[in-house]
Amino acid sequence: MHIGTLYTVSAPSGAGKTSLVKMLVDSDNQVTVSVSHTTRAKRPGETHGVDYHFVERDKFVSMLERDAFFEHAQVYGDNYYGTAKAGIEEVLSSGRDVILEIDWQGAEQVRRLCPDAIGIFILPPSQEALRERLTGRGQDDLAVIDRRMDQAIDEMTHYVEADYLVINDNFDQALTELRAIITAQRLRLEQQQLRHGVLLKALLRH
Repeated sequence: MHIGTLYTVSAPSGAGKTSLVKMLVDSDNQVTVSVSHTTRAKRPGETHGVDYHFVERDKFVSMLERDAFFEHAQVYGDNYYGTAKAGIEEVLSSGRDVILEIDWQGAEQVRRLCPDAIGIFILPPSQEALRERLTGRGQDDLAVIDRRMDQAIDEMTHYVEADYLVINDNFDQALTELRAIITAQRLRLEQQQLRHGVLLKALLRH
């Protein structure tokens, strides 16, 4: 039984998921993010091996055929994303928590394989705010933004499948809520029994 907890964090593009998770990980050395593989092109400011493992489609398909992924999905009809199995089990067994930043399709696969995984969904405060965030990136034309908005609305309907819901209206408040979820999970009885088994036995010894 693992001491660490596996989390899935899902959100539509532009909801602030990546920024929230980064701040959480930077402030808590007991939680780490699994770096996913993707076939999409690297965006400005992204680093291979840090933001994603950027790979060619042929390599991704080869890994898929070898059953090397914990979960995978095809997003926007052309790009593949996947979480490699290597390393996740080891990190969880060491007592550290692992966050998978994945879409709802990936989260669904994780729930089937690991029913104990905790699902978190992050939503924007409004459609208008989401569109402003997507437009503010300055990377896509209006047609692409419209397509991403339609996709985002479809994605947001899957928030009901998560265990926790965070509304990212105020960033600091959303981060506080995200941290509270992690803390609450660590304090669950079964988790505390695993972490403090020796202490608990000593306390109850006559």
